[in-house]
Parts: sequence; C-alpha cells; structure tokens
Amino acid sequence: MPDPVVAAVFAKLGGRAALGTVVASEADLARVVSNRIPLKVLRHVKRHGPLSNLEIQMFIIPARTQRHRVARKEPLSIEESDRLVRMTRTQALAEDVFGDTVKASRWLRERLSELGDKPPLEVAQTGAGARVVEQILAKIDWGAAA
Repeated sequence: MPDPVVAAVFAKLGGRAALGTVVASEADLARVVSNRIPLKVLRHVKRHGPLSNLEIQMFIIPARTQRHRVARKEPLSIEESDRLVRMTRTQALAEDVFGDTVKASRWLRERLSELGDKPPLEVAQTGAGARVVEQILAKIDWGAAA
C-alpha cells in the first residue's frame, strides 16, 4: 500500500500530468528531485497547491529567478526542486496529522515558541528544520503535544 503522505505530495505537485512520471515512494520523490522538476509543476502548485505565490518566492524560488527559468524554458534546479518537494511534503504531513487542510495550513503558519517563535513552514525551509517540524507533528499525532 503506498504511503499516504507520498500520494498526497504526488497529487499536490500535479500528479503524472505535471511531473511526467508516477511517484509511489520516497525513492521516487528523490528521483524526481534529482531529475529537476518542470516549471509546469510550479504553475500547478500556484493554482492548486498549498503554497501562496509569496511563499513560493520566499521558500522555493525568487520571482526574478523564476522569470529567468520561464524565459529560458528551464526546469527548477535540483535545490529548488528539493525545496518544493520538502515544503509540499511538510504540508501533506501536517494535513495527515490534523486530518484537515485548513487546520494544517493554519498550524504551519502560526509562530511556535518551540521553534524560536517562527512558523513551522519557515523552519521547514531546510532539511534539518523540516525534520524538527516532522518530529513535532509526530508528537502531535501521538498525543504528546498540542
């Protein structure tokens, strides 16, 4: 049975139509990142995804760089692809834990004292930060934190 978080990330990124491949595992996500995500995925996320245009500019790719990629018809870099998958995965994991997209989105954007008064979405910009956010979500899921 496929991982529900991986399935949610795949859907949030636009599925096979946008990615050009099927994603059924964390290994598949890693492969998609290393192959560089096409710009149409970013367009899909802007229209339907969990991140606002401003959040995409802050956490994934600056507006100027994005304009250059569009003009040159280049995919996202590996680093940008990694950030997009990481942020989308964080949203999907929060939705899985809270059982509600609105609650998850609200929680990801609230400042938490446990994170130095920063919102989880901001902390999740880095791999290390995303792991901390995942640990907090695991505690919430197990009822150890609220």
